[in-house]
Amino acid sequence: MSANSAFHIAVLPGDGIGHEVMAPALDVLRRIEATTPGLSFRFEEAPAGADEYRATGKSMSDKTIKLCESADAILLGACGLPSVRYPDNTEIMPQVELRFIFDLYAGVRPARLIPGVPSPIVGAHEHGIDFVLIRESTEGLFASMGKGVTTHDDARETLVVTRSKTERLFDFSLRLAERRKKRGKPGKLSLVDKANVFKAFNWQRDIFNERKAKFAGVETEMLYVDACAAMMVLRPWRFDVMVMENMFGDILSDLAAGLIGGLGIAPSADIGDTHAVFQPCHGTAPDIMGQGKANPTAMILSAAMMLDWLADRHDHPAAADAAQRIEGAVDKAYAGGLKPMEYGGKDGTAAISKAVMAALG
Repeated sequence: MSANSAFHIAVLPGDGIGHEVMAPALDVLRRIEATTPGLSFRFEEAPAGADEYRATGKSMSDKTIKLCESADAILLGACGLPSVRYPDNTEIMPQVELRFIFDLYAGVRPARLIPGVPSPIVGAHEHGIDFVLIRESTEGLFASMGKGVTTHDDARETLVVTRSKTERLFDFSLRLAERRKKRGKPGKLSLVDKANVFKAFNWQRDIFNERKAKFAGVETEMLYVDACAAMMVLRPWRFDVMVMENMFGDILSDLAAGLIGGLGIAPSADIGDTHAVFQPCHGTAPDIMGQGKANPTAMILSAAMMLDWLADRHDHPAAADAAQRIEGAVDKAYAGGLKPMEYGGKDGTAAISKAVMAALG
């Protein structure tokens, strides 16, 4: 925590609807600050994304990167625009660049069904959906990003997993399951892989068995990714914490968001040993930019995730309580009849923000 006892937050609104959803999240944090003794923030905004690349030739300036390095946490809006790309035709993705700059190896995607939000899964509200999917964010198949080889006859990408990053990923996941158990959750960790086909995943299973021995209170299981996908749409309430390789996590995390109502309410974080980025799962949605239709819920819940991480990292109970207050306010707002436009309702950015602020009190 910074010397002046205020959490220093780097704010990168991004592109498209990024600015539109970031503003309500900051309003919520300022309300939390005003009503929580011992909790304060210092926000510092900087540009990042496609608009920044179009203006300067870089997705982020050195100044922005230094700001992120010095901050206690990073709030990131949606980044990238379909019409703005690097010369090799890949997207402008500062969120991915930040993962590698700060070694943010754990991609954390909570999937919690909010009261009043429709789910495509029969029985979802009766049973409840509340699990966390963790994807390794810096290697796996993504280690080949930009390094693939193509010829006229074939194309090759290489999956890479290392012992050091596998160990810390499993330890992170086991600690999270342990913390959730203390909060009344099942405290169960599911390793998801394709060990029946690839040697790399059998090798990871050996490491998983080594690491779990240090967490006697955490129940564990190992699942093949295809079977796991089927279980997610049949009985998603059976899961608590899931951990997997990068590409599997990239796919199943969006499936998880679909189970709870879509990307508009799905928060996320990329977490390392010293830094963390918190952002909504959705994209920049240029088709609705500036129309007041964007759902800020995912950004608001990402801010709550930030507070929970800061609380754990700095032993700050007030921040943990504030995170729960924000989640509770979102639940109360939706349970009260809030219906965003993506569900066929009339509530846009302003109405959703107003309802959550009112629920905060």
